[in-house]
Amino acid sequence: MKLYQYPKCSTCRKAVKFLKDNAVDVELLDITLTPPSLEELKQMLQAQGDKKKLFNTSGMQYRELDMKNKLPSMSESDALELLAVNGMLIKRPFLIGDNIALVGFKEDIWQVAL
Repeated sequence: MKLYQYPKCSTCRKAVKFLKDNAVDVELLDITLTPPSLEELKQMLQAQGDKKKLFNTSGMQYRELDMKNKLPSMSESDALELLAVNGMLIKRPFLIGDNIALVGFKEDIWQVAL
C-alpha cells in the first residue's frame, strides 16, 4: 500500500501514526513531490464515486484556480489529469492499495477498512 501525504499536514500525521500504531506496512510518499498516478486516481475515483471527493476543497490552490466553479463542468478525465500533475489539489491523506482506496482520514472508517 501507498500513503500519499503532505508531511506538514496534521491530518496526514494522524494517519501515519494510526498506521504505525496498527502495524500497517505502507510506503510513505510526499504528495507534493510524487502525486498519485493517473491509474491510482482512477482507482480512487471508482471507490469514491465522485470526482469532487478527490479534491482538497479547503486548499489554497483549489481557491486560486477557482475549482469551485470549474469542477462541475470539468470532465472526469480532465479532472484526473489535473490532479495527476498537482498533488496540492488532492485531498489527503490518500491511501491506495490492491483492495483499498481511502481519501481523507477518519479513524473509524480506516479501522474498519484495514
